[in-house]
Amino acid sequence: MPSDRGMILTLDCPSTLGIVHAVSEVLLAHGCNIMELAQFNDPRAGRFFLRARAESGDPDDAAAALAAVEADLAPVAERFGMNWSLRAADAKPRVLVMVSKFEHCLNDLLFRTRKGDLPIEIVAVVSNHPDHQRLVEWHDVPFVHIPVTPETKPQAEQQLLDLVDRLEIDLVVLARYMQILSDSLATRMEGRVINIHHSFLPSFKGAKPYHQAFERGVKTVGATAHYVNRELDEGPIIAQQVLDVDHTHGPEDLVAAGRDTECKALSDAVRWHAEGRVILHGGKTVVLR
Repeated sequence: MPSDRGMILTLDCPSTLGIVHAVSEVLLAHGCNIMELAQFNDPRAGRFFLRARAESGDPDDAAAALAAVEADLAPVAERFGMNWSLRAADAKPRVLVMVSKFEHCLNDLLFRTRKGDLPIEIVAVVSNHPDHQRLVEWHDVPFVHIPVTPETKPQAEQQLLDLVDRLEIDLVVLARYMQILSDSLATRMEGRVINIHHSFLPSFKGAKPYHQAFERGVKTVGATAHYVNRELDEGPIIAQQVLDVDHTHGPEDLVAAGRDTECKALSDAVRWHAEGRVILHGGKTVVLR
């Protein structure tokens, strides 16, 4: 786990000389020890990406050290044209999970969070069905039932946005939430909503995709976790999982394998987002692991 006196810096900017030196110089000036550093230079786009985790040189006042580093980084960021963020390493994003009937991803997120495997705080769970209320409340997490019909969808989305604002939500996770978000909501929450779906798309759409895949004799099953945008299931990909299967796998076996890949891909995506490892880069992401 990150030190409670650590900080995480994430940035991207036009590629040029001296970026790492300038950032390191500020950290060194404040006695910060770089514990982890990942960087990527994209020569095609001419863009540079960096994530650093550093420990403050002042263990008695980590907040003051963070503020001082932030103040001195500001002119450096302006000089290099950076998009950047600096935060305490132990800060946990406030997460709202949304789910419909299938509970496997929800259960996995709740368990991993409870055991400290995911560095997040699940503030509430929203569902358009009441099925999982007991499971959620057993984890001491508030459960909110927001029914959705074609007629009430605008009001339901407004309830959701009100909840996001009131609970100061940093990230929304769609853990097999089977309602399509409106374009306006997706635009407003860009970069703050993660979805999971099977990776058969666009081949096997609609009901029972694993049964469709069985009929075609697929040799792999997988899952994709991505940010939500206005294009259905086509947002920037964060994490994917794939498992080999063969002719011995029946439809139910494929469904079970699919559940495993969905849970792993989604938890990876949520963890990397929470740790500040994911940077949006046009229609894709850079994940600095």
